[in-house]
Amino acid sequence: MAGTKMKLSLVGILIFLSMALFVAAEVFFEERFDDGWEERWVKSDWKKSENMSGEWNHTAGKWSGDPQDKGLQTTEDNMHYAISAEFPEFSNKDKTLVFQFSVKHEQKLNCGGGYMKLINDTINQQTFGAHTPYSIMFGPDICGDTNKRVHVILSRNGKNNKIKKEIPFINDQLTHVYTLVIRPDATYSVLTDNELKQSGSIYDDWDILPPKKIRDPDAKKPEDWDAKEFIPDVRDTKPEGYDDIPSEIPDPNAKKPEDWNVVEKGEWKVPMIPNPQYKGPWKPKKIKNPEYKGIWKAPMIDNPEFQDDPYIYVYPNLRYVGIELWQVRAGTLFDNILICDDPEYAKKVAEETWGEIKDAEKVAFEKTKKLKEEEENGEHGTLADDIDDDEPDHEEPDWEAKLREEDEGKHDEL
Repeated sequence: MAGTKMKLSLVGILIFLSMALFVAAEVFFEERFDDGWEERWVKSDWKKSENMSGEWNHTAGKWSGDPQDKGLQTTEDNMHYAISAEFPEFSNKDKTLVFQFSVKHEQKLNCGGGYMKLINDTINQQTFGAHTPYSIMFGPDICGDTNKRVHVILSRNGKNNKIKKEIPFINDQLTHVYTLVIRPDATYSVLTDNELKQSGSIYDDWDILPPKKIRDPDAKKPEDWDAKEFIPDVRDTKPEGYDDIPSEIPDPNAKKPEDWNVVEKGEWKVPMIPNPQYKGPWKPKKIKNPEYKGIWKAPMIDNPEFQDDPYIYVYPNLRYVGIELWQVRAGTLFDNILICDDPEYAKKVAEETWGEIKDAEKVAFEKTKKLKEEEENGEHGTLADDIDDDEPDHEEPDWEAKLREEDEGKHDEL
């Protein structure tokens, strides 16, 4: 009995500590797209005058682990999408910043974005678009077979700085959770489905500040610097008779043809073949150079242009979260947006949302896929648009060119 009471008390303590941990989390914004979401979000009129502004649909998608768990989905191909929500302004100075959301590409995205933006100061949400300055851009992006990435772009002093590391990309038709964590010590982590995919230092993995160290531009290679790794062995000598070895020898297997016509062809001569004993002009063998100093490089010195910024991680006036992207093929669904200061709370939210429905969603996806296969075999009606083949369609060349043009001014303004 005493042991049972002890176990219960320990369980109670753990539950209490766990609850205290999550109560301590400060949530700046959380959106599950339940009732009333339209009052929190403003659809931009950007591109509307050009008839290039796509419509959003409030839906759980064509396959879902929970039909009541709805998000926002792009609906029209070859369109721009821009929508944003405001929250009470805050700064992440001296605190951890966590930015998390889920994305599902039902169309098996082949060219378009699945990222979101955090924006500071004051913007006109009605005109929010590609050229609206942002603080952080985060999430998946793809165009073609090779241009696949998870963006983490940090804006500083009007410049959008891309992360220099690669982050693994998942390109399927199921929901995935993307999480960015930025800490007060200027370290960061990127997670997909609560699994760490990349981490490091903002100082090292973005070119936000000039490098601390540079090669001395005034340094010169010493005249006696020996950069030859191997040298001829002066003790090596040419074998006796080496120069007498011919490069070619008569073919020992050759035979004069029985019908050889001497009058027409002249005397038959044995054809020559390369001599396997001939090794080319003699050269002394190479040995390791005892004086070798390696490839010369100018020494590193302190960069006079470097000025440390202990607040390189800080965004002082965060106020909006937005989705702004272009899609050749629509069907991307965003949900479960979270901005907070506690990575553990974010993990818990991911498990309570994506974690609870992922298995059922996969079952629904496989069922839809099977129904499509049956339809293609003439067994059912019209499910052709519900699910794509394993390989995505390729966009028309004119749209590829247009997207590259857009990228130059937008995505890779980045």
